[in-house]
Amino acid sequence: MALGKRKSEQQEALFLTAAELPKAPGHVFYRKLNELLAQGGFDAWIEQRCQEYYADEGRPGIPPGTYFRMLLIGYFEGIGSQRGIAWRCSDSLSLREFLGLPLSEESPDHSSLSVIRHRLPYEVHAEVMVWVLRLAEEKKLLKGKTVAVDSTTLEANAAMKSIVRKETGEDWKEYLTRLMQEEGLADKDDPPSNDELRRFDQQRKDKKVSNDEWVSETDADARIARMKDGTTHLAYKAEHAVDLDSDLIVAAEIYHADQADPHTLEDTVQQAQTNLSAAGSCTVIRDVPADKGYHSAATLAAFDQHTPYRTYIPEPERKHDCRWTDKPPEQKAAVYANRRRTRGARGKRLQRLRSERVERSFAHVCETGGARRTWLWGIDKVRKRYQIAAAAHNLGVLMRKLFGIGTPRGLQAFGDLALALYLAILTLLARLTRAPRRIIAPLTPASALLAPA
Repeated sequence: MALGKRKSEQQEALFLTAAELPKAPGHVFYRKLNELLAQGGFDAWIEQRCQEYYADEGRPGIPPGTYFRMLLIGYFEGIGSQRGIAWRCSDSLSLREFLGLPLSEESPDHSSLSVIRHRLPYEVHAEVMVWVLRLAEEKKLLKGKTVAVDSTTLEANAAMKSIVRKETGEDWKEYLTRLMQEEGLADKDDPPSNDELRRFDQQRKDKKVSNDEWVSETDADARIARMKDGTTHLAYKAEHAVDLDSDLIVAAEIYHADQADPHTLEDTVQQAQTNLSAAGSCTVIRDVPADKGYHSAATLAAFDQHTPYRTYIPEPERKHDCRWTDKPPEQKAAVYANRRRTRGARGKRLQRLRSERVERSFAHVCETGGARRTWLWGIDKVRKRYQIAAAAHNLGVLMRKLFGIGTPRGLQAFGDLALALYLAILTLLARLTRAPRRIIAPLTPASALLAPA
């Protein structure tokens, strides 16, 4: 056979038949995922749900099922930006098959995703999350009696350089210049240089950046917060309520980053109960474990008096004992009851499960799912995107429990395991039949690792 050479310039064919178009066998994971969505009637349901947001006449738009599938691809492929999702879908034949796009049509671009997201309200995205939970309920996988809660920070699509003073509209440079002029270190006619401003900023005391005084011009909903790695960024707060029995996220809420954990705990648990009821589950949440950042006497008293939930929240270390002389008696009773539950064997077991499974949900959604850094402006847009990321996580849990593989990349480990089993069987047969080593060695280079001594 002669050596083929790549042509620098090639004239494309004028006509192509359907048989000449390139075809791909498709990805096993995405084929199974499409089968799962088809079993629940996802496309017919979402098209009927979105009908009121489209005109009755005119050119047909992108099907809502295609839009939501592209967001699912963003989670499973670990792509955070819409541009990256659009490029990945246009470049892969297997993903085009998952989207239901023929080769004669172009895949939607990133601007089309923005238009559809703007058209569909948050309620539709939240109902997709509930639809997945309903599918889990039909498969007898959703429990929901014990729900653990934890939160993390998401980096906003805005830089700290974009913050300005709320009362004056000054940016950071103008603010430092005014401080130097007030202290007599700079003249109005001769503004300081950037190096002088930097040295002055490093030397001054009581330097704080408060959300009460500063706001971002780029994203007014973002808040100044400390990230998990210790750096300071404009961010949002994501809070998960995870069913400890099934690993499913029953609520994924986005809040402003300056909202304290005890203030949002009850809202998240109530939303989790609402989602369970909307999914057709008759289960009532009973136990709510959380970490010590959620401990608050007022919050525990509110749970004890106004909700049927039992909290398992460990107390943070304090230098002094609590004083109850200036607090209502119900707060003292709630704190001591929570302390007894947390220190018991069941409370310790729930804390271990919480730290394992809730943190794992954040690792899947935020790290490998590409949601740690949001590329959208505004809390409403971030909420829409994050709801679909949580729904994709739940679909991955369903795929793992039904088919044994929860992500497309899981097939790589499955292939390595199959190869190892194949080589082990060959080695065992070789030992039993006392076959010479040279018969097995040419099968694969990796067989040398498993060859008998």
